[in-house]
Amino acid sequence: MKDIKNSTSIAIGGFDGMHIGHQHLFSALGEDGCIVVIETGYANLTPKRERENFSHYPIIYLELDDIRHLDGEGFVAFLNEKFPNLEKIVVGYDFHFGKNRKYNFDDLKTLFSGEVLVVKEVSLHGDSVHSHKIRAKLQIGDIKGANSFLAHNYTMKGKHISGQGIGKKELVATINIETNGYLTPKEGVYVTLTRIDDDEHYHPSVSFVGHRVTTDGSFAIESHILDGEVFCDKKASISFVDFIRNNEKFDSLDELKVAIKKDIAIANKELKLLQL
Repeated sequence: MKDIKNSTSIAIGGFDGMHIGHQHLFSALGEDGCIVVIETGYANLTPKRERENFSHYPIIYLELDDIRHLDGEGFVAFLNEKFPNLEKIVVGYDFHFGKNRKYNFDDLKTLFSGEVLVVKEVSLHGDSVHSHKIRAKLQIGDIKGANSFLAHNYTMKGKHISGQGIGKKELVATINIETNGYLTPKEGVYVTLTRIDDDEHYHPSVSFVGHRVTTDGSFAIESHILDGEVFCDKKASISFVDFIRNNEKFDSLDELKVAIKKDIAIANKELKLLQL
């Protein structure tokens, strides 16, 4: 990994989601670039260091609480000290900084002696791309819409936990995970791809997110692998492809079984089409 002190350009922002708008900023960095993430505590699309999966540039993380007291001059001085070779700063059109978010990119151009590049708003199919819009899409089950803004499948990672114990015996075997820090999509059933432990292969799967209203009522994130039973030791990643149906309460396990068979058929069909 390159020494960030040698970086000649930086992109600054929250960068939750690492979506197509963010990628436009990164594309302007050049060879010796670095991404500076301002951690506000609201990142739940790519929490913590998950952002590193979506860029080859080194990333450093700054806690907002540690820098929010700085005025404009103090903020630029802080950046110059951290990046002594800094020549270019890349920001979005809505970038604000300094105490009470008082300063914008025009102030940055005045205060910084190098180049300040402001990237314009990025739109897809006439709709501007923002992290808050991706969150809204996930919360209504618009997985394809969210993924189109992200330019990758929304993915949740978590540690493997025990399920309620009736899946394999009464329904279908599932891998259950417990996540931390991720936005939970709308409750329901999804076409997914699931990665087990450190295996790089993603298995075709159908996943459930929500409260098990037909059985014990507890909340679960669980995935049924479609290409054969797979042992999960420590962790799994669930990558969301499409929404199948809402979470429903069934009068019996037999009715739930029928619904699950339909879910599996839908998932198999869609995932096979993606492979064509």
